[in-house]
Amino acid sequence: MAEQPTHPTGTNTSAGGPPPASEPTSSGPKKSSAGIHGITESAHYSIEEMGPKRSLQTLLSVNHVDGFDCPSCAWGDPDPDHRKIAEFCENGAKAVAWEATRKRVDVAFFAEHSIADLRERDGHWLEAQGRLAQPMHLAPGATHYAPITWKDALTLTADRLRGLADPDRAVFYTSGRTSNEAAFLYQLLARRLGTNNLPDCSNMCHESSGAALTETLGVGKGLITYADITEHADLIIIVGQNPGTCHPRMLTALEEAKQRGARIIAANPLPEAGFARFHNPQTARGLAGPGTKLADRYLPVRINGDLALFAGLNRALIEQEDARPGSALDHEFIDRYCDGFEAAAAAWRALDWSRIETLSGLSRRRIKDCAAEVLAADSVIVCWAMGLTQHRNAVATIREIVNFHLLRGNIGRPGAGPAPIRGHSNVQGDRTMGIWEKMPDTFLDKLREEFGFDPPRAHGLDTVDSIRAMRDGKVDVFIGLGGNFAAATPDTEVTEAALATCALTVHVATKLNRSHLCHGTEALLLPCLGRTERDQQPSGEQFVTVEDTMAMVHASRGRLLPGSPHLRSEVAIVADLGHTLFGDDLGWRAMRDDYALIRRHIEHIVPGFHAFEQRVRQPGGFMLPRAPRDSRTFPTSTGKARFTVNPPTAHEVPPGHLLLTTVRSHDQFNTTVYGLDDRYRGIKGGRRVVFLNRDDLRELHLHDGDLVDLVSVNPDGERRAPGFRAVRYPTPRGCAAAYYPETNVLVALDSTAETSNTPTTKSIVIRVEPVSLTTQPTLRRMSS
Repeated sequence: MAEQPTHPTGTNTSAGGPPPASEPTSSGPKKSSAGIHGITESAHYSIEEMGPKRSLQTLLSVNHVDGFDCPSCAWGDPDPDHRKIAEFCENGAKAVAWEATRKRVDVAFFAEHSIADLRERDGHWLEAQGRLAQPMHLAPGATHYAPITWKDALTLTADRLRGLADPDRAVFYTSGRTSNEAAFLYQLLARRLGTNNLPDCSNMCHESSGAALTETLGVGKGLITYADITEHADLIIIVGQNPGTCHPRMLTALEEAKQRGARIIAANPLPEAGFARFHNPQTARGLAGPGTKLADRYLPVRINGDLALFAGLNRALIEQEDARPGSALDHEFIDRYCDGFEAAAAAWRALDWSRIETLSGLSRRRIKDCAAEVLAADSVIVCWAMGLTQHRNAVATIREIVNFHLLRGNIGRPGAGPAPIRGHSNVQGDRTMGIWEKMPDTFLDKLREEFGFDPPRAHGLDTVDSIRAMRDGKVDVFIGLGGNFAAATPDTEVTEAALATCALTVHVATKLNRSHLCHGTEALLLPCLGRTERDQQPSGEQFVTVEDTMAMVHASRGRLLPGSPHLRSEVAIVADLGHTLFGDDLGWRAMRDDYALIRRHIEHIVPGFHAFEQRVRQPGGFMLPRAPRDSRTFPTSTGKARFTVNPPTAHEVPPGHLLLTTVRSHDQFNTTVYGLDDRYRGIKGGRRVVFLNRDDLRELHLHDGDLVDLVSVNPDGERRAPGFRAVRYPTPRGCAAAYYPETNVLVALDSTAETSNTPTTKSIVIRVEPVSLTTQPTLRRMSS
């Protein structure tokens, strides 16, 4: 067993390496989103990375039926007949340009830069160097990556996997960008080896959503469609989500809903530009007119106060029903389709309003005003993202949202239902394809029937447990299919040290990132095709499929020539590794040569994929079944939709401390940072800033612009992120915010959500320590 690493001292600056030497400036939050600035930013970044011709060639193919799916977020598409020529947002354009850049990281680059040199660079610089051009190998004790042939790389990986004392000493991680076909082959490879160690980025984002929805409704996905928002919903509640930055195309759908007369309530600790006025860059009103005011109500909910907010809404609905029977609840729906109502109703009646107000940070009157909007709406949608899922009580919060829907029968009718908005483009599809450490026996039985081997049944390791296992010397081989594991995960120093205990780390990637420098004794970088590139195999040009956040499955076809002759598709890499390991026992080569064979296996194993090949070739693809939506059928343990009792809680914060939530900048997608500005929050030229309430600044004897360290307080010790600029911002009192991955160093590995084991990245108890009260430089405040 490897030596146990000591607990980190807390001096690590971020998962992205040392902080860049920058002096960020602040001009305060903006009051509108998109507009002409979105167009100019998209064009500037695209042309800089791809050039004019390549930019047109790619951007006009994004999210079209004969093109490729955007490699950014998982937001759904309009019907094919209603898509615009430019069916992408600013961040989508940057994601395409980031991947389709003309820059290359080749053999000469790695000869020039040692591992030690690259570790001194921040994550933004690393990814900005360009596309990985050929397979690279870091030999034991070597200081530089050196070129290796594909044959030797695959043989090396297969030899290490074949030589394991136990298949569970391997971990197979998956990014949410991986296609359905690659994900299916990847889980097949791991289970053929004999392990269910299949952690993925779902473990860190919407695992809480899946756990809560499966328990209460029987399906771990959202229940809405694009048309539910644009054509049917009377009220849309957006909570714990920043669509203007994380899902910008959602703003167009919300604008359509507003023009139809729908009401929108936004609940979030930070006022975000996407909640305010939307200047649609594809309309005259958006470019030259006043734009569209999206949110009718804004609720500045306290960080981690969402459970109390929905408990308060549910109590208000029960009070209304008690005062005027028949006026608030859908008793026909409750009696026919639900169980557990009486216990939940008794718990709501017993709630103390003063405690709801304290935990949520919202007044009783404000919550009851929202309840009045609910009562006036026949169909209600609740959308959420990581602002809800990454807390200790995340699963309870989402169960309470399900309660909210059940009370008024807002399940299984147009314009109604829960809507977890997924982040990465195919993270939902990966799970559908079997990328999960706890796949049910029904899936494993079908896998056995289809391929003739018995898959392992013991549950495997999720992301957090994989880090613990590596830390404890229980993992020899780590393989990452995309993603930036070291930057995306919590407890940065522990994670980086854990990866170093492996005998071999293998990363299938398009670009160099921080994870590639947190290597095992030996390491491989295997460069793959991007979503934008043509995938030519012996049977002809291939396409892959993805599943969006609304359970629509559709095709994606790259249009660019591969950026290097050494690139292979993710499907080909996994299939070739399978063949090298096992020979052609499962038809690995045939599946590599023709992806239609993979889809044929999928339709035999995964529910809802009948006639997969024919249906996915139809414009727009097809929708997967979701029983609660389709027929008000609930495949839960009782066969009914389940009311649950979720006592309101919130994170306890000691005196003199704050509750920190992590956020993305507008120039960022997940761990990928496109630039050092955050236009919507008024930050320019740097990322190491912490947003603080004016009164908290005063109480801490700090000024706007002071240089501070952030120190997280955990049962197992403190962790430190040094060198942040304090920025006065309209957050709720006692609440702070800062960008990730810079603040992942503050998140304790053992601080996870109950049931889902998701890291609590959105509720970190911190102490803010001034670096100097008198001599430090001050953040310049620009005029708005």
